[in-house]
Amino acid sequence: VSSAVMDLVSKAGALSHISFTGTKEKDWYVQEAADAMKAGALIYAGKYSAPDYELLLSNNCQFVIENTMITHNPEVKEKLEELGSSDLPLGRLEWIRLFGVLFNQEQQANKFFREQAERVQPILEKENTGLSVAFFAVSSDGTITVRKPNDYVSSMIELAGGNYSLNGYLPEEDSALSTMKMQMEDFYVAEKDADILIYNGTIEGELTSVDELIAKNSLFADFKAVKSGQVYTTGSNFYQQTSMTCDFIEDLNKVLIGSDDTDYHFLKHIQ
Repeated sequence: VSSAVMDLVSKAGALSHISFTGTKEKDWYVQEAADAMKAGALIYAGKYSAPDYELLLSNNCQFVIENTMITHNPEVKEKLEELGSSDLPLGRLEWIRLFGVLFNQEQQANKFFREQAERVQPILEKENTGLSVAFFAVSSDGTITVRKPNDYVSSMIELAGGNYSLNGYLPEEDSALSTMKMQMEDFYVAEKDADILIYNGTIEGELTSVDELIAKNSLFADFKAVKSGQVYTTGSNFYQQTSMTCDFIEDLNKVLIGSDDTDYHFLKHIQ
């Protein structure tokens, strides 16, 4: 759906891999694309802000290339994700395949991605546990930093078998930012009954104890997860370790199913 990409795709000899476009035949300056549309090999599927979802779904479209104009229509991005055209956490990991192409390491990059995807597949096939998970950090000014619904972190929680506790609570915003601030009182109302608390240790540093969390705000003592001992923290390396996406999903699944295996990659159980 990014018309500027088509010329590069064509010059790379990959035009035959593209089935749909958001540009009409008469509007193309890339002659190869116009010729492909005339031949019926490339089909107009609506512009970026109004795609033909039924057409894309019926033809099993699994990969969409957009440009940043999609941020003006977040409902379209959300719908494409709902239809299965984007799997945020694994899609984030799949960038390794692009770098494999750029640096002539395709075989190694593809092998790594395939092994990671296969490793996590059994978890994706399990039923949802029904447990709610909060992912947050306490800022130095006392506000709470959370991930927005449909962010890749909340998606990893869902893939691991849990429910991101702010789904349906926070409004969708037309913003490229994946985080937002909440006042503690609002966070308390939204999250006090969450089954599991995960503290994001990459912002203000990881926690060493539950007492340290309560020292940040005494309201945490009333949280269900604090009372039941279900509080975890990530390490400071969480965001930079993109290649270990599946490791984090495995960690989350162990917590959600109450596994005896507590050898976590990213999470640390604190008491």
